[in-house]
Amino acid sequence: MTHTLTVDAGARVRDLRAADHLLHALSTELGLSETVFGCTHLVRGEGARVVLSFTFPSEPLLRAARERLSAGGHDVTPGIPDATGRAVLYPGVTALTGTVPVADVLARSAIDRVTVLGSGDAAPEARLVTRGHVRPLWQGGRLVLSAMPATGGTLAPFEVPNPTPCCANH
Repeated sequence: MTHTLTVDAGARVRDLRAADHLLHALSTELGLSETVFGCTHLVRGEGARVVLSFTFPSEPLLRAARERLSAGGHDVTPGIPDATGRAVLYPGVTALTGTVPVADVLARSAIDRVTVLGSGDAAPEARLVTRGHVRPLWQGGRLVLSAMPATGGTLAPFEVPNPTPCCANH
């Protein structure tokens, strides 16, 4: 059984990049291991923002994290904001650097599936150029990484590390 809590950073975190930084900072502050999942969730509606969730393998870890986060002034609630989410921290994420065969991505990390846009599942021997930025999404209870064709017959995660903001040239 897993135990999840949500951290709402409020108006301070409006984009995924800021959410990633906060998620990493809180993980370091809490001394979390790779057994914990840390995700970002876009909350739509008035005042759209990004909230964070942490999923812990045990109740004592959850309680300790909730106490420390609350003491640090963070708005913490039990549960998860939705069934989807973008995983930033997850078991095996640190092994996904450089160019990695898809078979290794599946074997070394919590990622359950790698798909190629418009093509279905990636071949196990396909090489994924991670760019140090692998952000799979929860889909139907499984962690799925969307990839796209890249140079030299490789694949790259669909989400790029430093996206150009919409209308940046206007």
